[in-house]
Amino acid sequence: MHIDILSLFPSYFRSPFDESIIKRARQRGLLEINLVDIRDFADNKHRKVDDRPYGGGPGMVMMAEPICAAIDSVRVPKAKVIYLSPQGKVLTASKCRELAQEPHLIFLCGHYEGIDQRVLETEEIEEISIGDYVLMSGCAAGIVVVEAITRFIPEVLGHERAASEDSFELDAAGVGILDCPHYTQPKIFKGIPVPEVLCGGNHQEIAKWRRTQAMEKTMRVRPDLLNHLGD
Repeated sequence: MHIDILSLFPSYFRSPFDESIIKRARQRGLLEINLVDIRDFADNKHRKVDDRPYGGGPGMVMMAEPICAAIDSVRVPKAKVIYLSPQGKVLTASKCRELAQEPHLIFLCGHYEGIDQRVLETEEIEEISIGDYVLMSGCAAGIVVVEAITRFIPEVLGHERAASEDSFELDAAGVGILDCPHYTQPKIFKGIPVPEVLCGGNHQEIAKWRRTQAMEKTMRVRPDLLNHLGD
């Protein structure tokens, strides 16, 4: 997969993408990330890419011309452009799995009060939000989405079932629930032992226990994930 990230602060991304699993995915050629500075496409000597909003109000709005020029500089025929915005549809695990099938993604990170609406009206762009809250820019959201998508790229994770057995992944019944509890050494920690079922070697019983624990936590913490079961 090839990913282009368009923002005003490319250096924001360098450390997160030079560590751990994403670093290894890049080294192995499974993922390519290109950082693009939108200011490079400003048509003025001061590299100005924002201005006061028409109609008044606080803050600044990113101008359409440099944004569209930045998009055009990296767009290829099958590229998908995504604007990271609190006004977008909320990101889900199924959406991440879908995006992981794309060969080329372009992420546009907003700043200040956002971008000129005409960018969205003239470009083929999908808006995605990572939650019902507002960040100071789309950079942190960009890192979150790239991490979430990268997990579904084949061979990135160490185990082929690692992504499919996590929280929100649909099971055989079509239900996406939270993950079950996990334990490792030591067998007893601060007086709390590992549940005996996990030490017995009965894989059928282990699977049943994990399913029950996951359902119980989902009902307690995220009952909204189960609301459709009563339809």
